[in-house]
Amino acid sequence: GVRLVLAHGARPQIEARLAEAGVAPHFAGELRITDEATLPFVKEATGRVRIRIEASLSMSLANSPMHGARIRVASGNFVTARPLGVHDGIDYCFTGEVRRIDNQAIKTWLDSGALVLLSSLGYSPTGEIFNIGAEEVATAAAASLRADKLLLLYEGEDLRDTSGNMIRELGPADVERLLASDLPIASDMQRHLRQALRACRAGVRRIHLLRRRMAGGLLLELFSRDGVGSMVNVDVYENLRSASIDDVGGILALIRPLEDAGILVRRSRERLEMEIDRFVVLERDNSIIGCAALYPFAEEHTGELACVAVDAAYQNSGRADALLKYIETQARRQ
Repeated sequence: GVRLVLAHGARPQIEARLAEAGVAPHFAGELRITDEATLPFVKEATGRVRIRIEASLSMSLANSPMHGARIRVASGNFVTARPLGVHDGIDYCFTGEVRRIDNQAIKTWLDSGALVLLSSLGYSPTGEIFNIGAEEVATAAAASLRADKLLLLYEGEDLRDTSGNMIRELGPADVERLLASDLPIASDMQRHLRQALRACRAGVRRIHLLRRRMAGGLLLELFSRDGVGSMVNVDVYENLRSASIDDVGGILALIRPLEDAGILVRRSRERLEMEIDRFVVLERDNSIIGCAALYPFAEEHTGELACVAVDAAYQNSGRADALLKYIETQARRQ
């Protein structure tokens, strides 16, 4: 089943409490400066949001979508934080950053069937409390837990190219180019793209960017074929492509152990050269680490999937799924 870790923020609620109390907020760029006057309101607002989320997840009224759900929510001091410190002469006071995620404790709760709830507060070994960006907490948790997916919810407009078309899928290198370009990208989206890039570099293979206020957006993104958001996909960076004659040697080296073990049908170099246009390969650092083939039968409007292989060092990481998805896309085009 799906194992969920939910990281929440409280920026609007913090702003509302500061306004009620007549305390002026202070920012340096996108970061809140959490001084001694601000910290009590940060703690109060964050606590209120956490309690509200727990209450919502505890609902189980008859004739409601939550009937019989009985979701158990686990929250606690899973995030160890440290002060952000002084940068460019600015003291960020009690604004902090993630030092460590207690992934073993989180995994224990997940294994028991609970949903883990992380707030935007972190705790130091000396007992101090620090205000951390919710996106940073989510990214750090996803990396520490080796999550299959990280979903980031944003405000405002979707990510679009120069023609106004929504960008559905991009790799880490594409994100770097976007952030360095002159394309007008909202600050909230820029912040999420930077976190997506950090997650990619930390080993998270898929990061989904979704509009926060889209009804049913989360379900549509996860359980429909094309989704409704933008996805940063590490597989794009690894160059999943159609094979060429230059790939024959790499494919043979990849599949030979599987042929020797009787898992794959043996293919000669000559046969592979003749059928190379039916193959796709996954390339990493100029080495072939995965392959698959599609043999179409035009008259029957069907095709046969064949010769699916992933290097042993990269198995159980979603790469075979990426090959299958690529083959399915090719099949629909034929």
